[in-house]
Amino acid sequence: MTAQVDEFEFFLTKPWSDGFPVVTPTEERVQRMLQGTHRDPDEFLGNIPLTMGPATVRTVAIHAAMAGCKPEYLPVILGAIPIMLRKEFNLNGVQATLGPSAPLMIVNGPYAKQIGIHGGNGCFGPGFRANATIGRAIRLMLLNLGGGVPGVGSATVFGTPLRYTACITENIDHSPWETLAVSRGYSPDDNVITCAMVESPRVYHDNVSAEPGQLLVGIADSMHAMGSFNMLRKNSDTLVAMSPEHAGICAKAGMSRSDVHRQLCELAGSKIGELKRGGPWAGKGALRCGYDPDDDNFFVPAIKDPSYLHLIVAGGLGPQTAISLGWGGGSFAVHGKYDA
Repeated sequence: MTAQVDEFEFFLTKPWSDGFPVVTPTEERVQRMLQGTHRDPDEFLGNIPLTMGPATVRTVAIHAAMAGCKPEYLPVILGAIPIMLRKEFNLNGVQATLGPSAPLMIVNGPYAKQIGIHGGNGCFGPGFRANATIGRAIRLMLLNLGGGVPGVGSATVFGTPLRYTACITENIDHSPWETLAVSRGYSPDDNVITCAMVESPRVYHDNVSAEPGQLLVGIADSMHAMGSFNMLRKNSDTLVAMSPEHAGICAKAGMSRSDVHRQLCELAGSKIGELKRGGPWAGKGALRCGYDPDDDNFFVPAIKDPSYLHLIVAGGLGPQTAISLGWGGGSFAVHGKYDA
């Protein structure tokens, strides 16, 4: 008698998983997943760094099935691949890096709401199938097609929980402002994906500030540190996700989204003399951003260009803002529309 094979255990003995059990991608399940799109299963989307495995509509569907996606999630994943493969995003670099960054997807537009991508309470955490499985499908492809396996293709020292899954939307029902996508010229009816290489979020808690001046000084202080890439490098993305409560304090005082964005760019940073106190300061060669290292009073902004700050409203009710610092290895955030 042939011993019965446990399909879940079988997959976990192979380097095909992120460490969690996967849904076995039987032909029936893959065909059901492909019902989420009208595109040709053999359509080529691009090669996934590092090992440049080819991504087709079918291979995307296979990984979406493995991740536990519904068929209606497939258009988001298909839309994300070409955006992530843009040269300026440098997926190749972050796949191999020592750092812990991961490609975070911020999905805006009516389709995100239709399929249940979550931007409210606990949006970075567990409990939301669309967030968890869409982001997981991307990660499984980065592992299986791209060879970004820790200790093999990837040199990441610690990794990050975002390397399991990283997909959210904004809390548009409780936001006082337009979305990130609309702020960049898209229509509210456009389905848009923004991808940024960032680390896991840290939380700034402030249940005292009742006016923007005090609140934004505190948030800006959490947007940098001696060892953060956005201080000593020329470019590094930073995500600031304000809760509706914190955003509401600013909006009540008459501040627009662009007002808050501009003020955070102005406030976040350190003087050169402070940077010299410790951390990765290495003499005059430490500053890779063109400033005079001998001017101790010179203020080095954490946000070297306003386009590097990605301000959204997300999360649930409560006096908190989440900040995710970016990767300083030459990755620029990318965004674009996708077909739902």
